[in-house]
Amino acid sequence: MIVGFDYGSANCSIGAWINEKIELIPLSENSNYLPSTLYAMDRELIAEAVYNGLPEALKAEFSHLRSSQLMRAKIIRHELDLLINEPTVFVGQAAIDAYLEMPEEGFYVRSPKSFLGATGLRAEQVALFEDIVTLMMQHVKQRVDQQLAAKGLNTASHAMIGRPVNFQGIGGEQSNQQAEAILTLAAKRAGFTSVGFLFEPLAAGMDFESTLNKAANVLVVDVGGGTTDCSLVKMGPELMSNTQRDQDCLGHSGQRIGGNDLDIALAMQGFMPSFGSGSSMLDGKPIPSNLFWNAVAVNDISAQRDFYHLSSKRLIETLINGAEQPELLQRLLTIQKNQMSFQVVRQAEIAKVALTDSPVHKAALSFVEKELTIEVSVEQFEQAIAPSLDKVSQLMRQAMNSLDDQGKALESPDIVYITGGTARSPAIYKQIAKVYPQAQVVVGDHFGSVTAGLTRMAQQYFKEVK
Repeated sequence: MIVGFDYGSANCSIGAWINEKIELIPLSENSNYLPSTLYAMDRELIAEAVYNGLPEALKAEFSHLRSSQLMRAKIIRHELDLLINEPTVFVGQAAIDAYLEMPEEGFYVRSPKSFLGATGLRAEQVALFEDIVTLMMQHVKQRVDQQLAAKGLNTASHAMIGRPVNFQGIGGEQSNQQAEAILTLAAKRAGFTSVGFLFEPLAAGMDFESTLNKAANVLVVDVGGGTTDCSLVKMGPELMSNTQRDQDCLGHSGQRIGGNDLDIALAMQGFMPSFGSGSSMLDGKPIPSNLFWNAVAVNDISAQRDFYHLSSKRLIETLINGAEQPELLQRLLTIQKNQMSFQVVRQAEIAKVALTDSPVHKAALSFVEKELTIEVSVEQFEQAIAPSLDKVSQLMRQAMNSLDDQGKALESPDIVYITGGTARSPAIYKQIAKVYPQAQVVVGDHFGSVTAGLTRMAQQYFKEVK
């Protein structure tokens, strides 16, 4: 079975062509989407879980590559008094639930896709991300194959996977190649026999193209959980059957900026003042701002490592002794000691969604301090995300630096098609719409458009390669 696989920063989803139409395969009990999260009781247990889910033909090679991790996993199971078959690694909502229950005890990863193109990763870090992605893909494929079997269909074998234009703002093509290599290896270990890649904004655009009745230059703006990608694409009914669309893709741009960054920005500007950001010491000196940034920068490995280092704990304790408002910094210390960064940013994400329909939202942070609530407003949210949206506007203009068929510069697209889960917020898509006010603005399926486009293009792509 040929499928389209959106391994997203926020959610994963898979589509298949069934009964002459595209269907999204349910990945959770009541949803077509699986949150892109993983929780392990210990990091070393991830390799063990991957090994247990591998096809028999791949186990010997993997066991050789991960011999030290697999050995340590046995020791850890003994130390934690775990049964041989007791689950120790969780994916999706189960991972979120496990993390919220034991935030300080295990290893939690949200949006691993955001890290795949990171520069300077050591070999062991690359191996860890290979295992994280593999385990998530194993979980997804197992679920999909069960659903397909129930319909009397073959298992998923060929996958068209979506990818951002750029996995990282720095690192260039080397970062993209590193990320693609991780995704390819993970997909093969999960049981897919053949893999292809397609830019996510192009995938979203291909699905939208099926609704057009005439030719148009469409600027697809895909604001996802971890990246924003823009593609200027020639679309129309007469182009849909083409198997090669490279000549119709007039311009691309992309950067690692997305919903996660907006959540972090809101957490920093809306929440951190209640933890001491912007306050002063008794001698009038300001509290170092990098402490608060590191506390919420959950998509920055080095920032999180610095925040949870013993030196940060000691620094916060020292600052408490000389602060004008020590009770605020005491809250920051609670976050540091109990590794609650993800929980804080999760509340910012909830606030972002709530502010879609309400001018204010009271965020509940009682996990830090009993009955602690922080009120945030739409105005605060707009102010917090303004720098990020400026970058999105720049990406749109960058993708438009293209020429039409006559070699003339395009001043405006005919249509701006906005998609991606993050674009649900009116504060976001209204700002995007202002960049090219003369263009028609269409807000698409926030989550399903990329998956549908990947599934549509996969049918053509794998017919060519088989």
